[in-house]
Amino acid sequence: MPTLYGVSASPFVRKVRVALAEKGIAYDLDPVLPFNVSAEFRKLSPLGKVPAYRDGDVVLADSSVICAYIERLHPKPQLFPLDPHEYARALWFEEYADSGLVAVIGPKIFLQKIVRPYFLNQPTEPEVVKKAVEEELPPMFDYLESEIRGEFIVGKQLSIGDIGLATQFVNLKEAGFGVDAARWPKLSKYVEAMHARPSFAACIEEEKQLLPQPN
Repeated sequence: MPTLYGVSASPFVRKVRVALAEKGIAYDLDPVLPFNVSAEFRKLSPLGKVPAYRDGDVVLADSSVICAYIERLHPKPQLFPLDPHEYARALWFEEYADSGLVAVIGPKIFLQKIVRPYFLNQPTEPEVVKKAVEEELPPMFDYLESEIRGEFIVGKQLSIGDIGLATQFVNLKEAGFGVDAARWPKLSKYVEAMHARPSFAACIEEEKQLLPQPN
């Protein structure tokens, strides 16, 4: 049975967990924290980041790489579209989440509201959170609102683009924030539907038991 290394509160670990769940693949979870990782873990993940993944003799790091590997090994249900344009768009939205959304939600909201006060014993910097929520996220939400044309971000079935986007919004919610349905109705409905999928709902429920409620 493969082993996934990392805590689910990481949006990237969760992304792989959701992909595995959607494909019905059993795995073991080794909850490695992404702080001061051991030299042994760096053999699995040279950058010291989670997730890492071991499948027999195969060892991989990086959520995008792991998901691509899983797709090749277990192609059904399909998470990477066959149509060239849809495939490219799915990869784009995964990257938009992995590089764009996470840069705001991760260090400026989730880290500030959850990690710093509860795990690092450091104060929250409210001005950082305020700027992120009021100035930095809205243009990103505007863009996503304009791109949502149906149930899924690309085509007519779940793709890695949906998983990549929706996992970031779990961390936003865990930090006490959400999507204003009056301002971004399509995005709000989309995120709610993604998080209601059993693959996401199981992770969200599990994390509720582990994470504190933000002030």
